[in-house]
Amino acid sequence: MCLSTVYKSSDPDSIIMEYVSKICVDGDQITLTDVMGEQKTVQGTLTLADLTGGVVKINCPTA
Repeated sequence: MCLSTVYKSSDPDSIIMEYVSKICVDGDQITLTDVMGEQKTVQGTLTLADLTGGVVKINCPTA
């Protein structure tokens, strides 16, 4: 099983979610689901998905 850690593209130390097993994209809404079934939806665009390395990066708009 491949699990990933999702980070903000602008801040590589900023973890959005760990142990992500599923990513669903609907326009600018990205829903992350972890291995336990918990979900988190963020606004942004997917910039990198390194599934072998277990790293996903999302460009989130600044608040």
